[in-house]
Amino acid sequence: MKKAPAYVLTVLLAGLALVLGAPAAAAHGGPIKLEVTGDGADNVNVLVTYKKDGHPVTEIVAATLKATSADGRSFGPVPLRSAPEGQNLYHSAEPLPSGEWRVTVTATEPSKAKATVRVKAGVVAATPAVVALPEPDQPTAPARNGAAAATTAGDDGATGTPLKIGVIVLAALAAVAAWILFARRHTRAGAGH
Repeated sequence: MKKAPAYVLTVLLAGLALVLGAPAAAAHGGPIKLEVTGDGADNVNVLVTYKKDGHPVTEIVAATLKATSADGRSFGPVPLRSAPEGQNLYHSAEPLPSGEWRVTVTATEPSKAKATVRVKAGVVAATPAVVALPEPDQPTAPARNGAAAATTAGDDGATGTPLKIGVIVLAALAAVAAWILFARRHTRAGAGH
């Protein structure tokens, strides 16, 4: 390989590395946003995202929860713990006592943030599930539930970045392949004269 094509190939690969590495490094940081909701039982869910781009905060979040009830009771401060359901989802370390609460979540790391909401906590009564079985001679209908729709509706952010990176990589590989073919043809044409 001649020096000029090797130099061009090195510059292309270095540029590709910069393009692929720059968005990941610059995409996150800065102020965070806390979305606080009751979980329908005796706990509180806190979803932590970056204000600037809405991406999940993957760093460790240091936050506490304090609550006051309408009848004057207080609860906390209680630290938040990472929930197993998601990397940017947090729960209080202790269950919230039954009642209506004004909950304030305060984060100190990776940046300061605060959110206050009203939450109703209590024991959720378990209701027996009634399952309708089809008649033996009737075909079964497919189950209709929102679980499949919910998993695909929220995946845009999770699959969008890898898809973009894949398209960029394929375009760069196609450009390198075209350049190599052009260089070979040019070398063959020069050898024939």
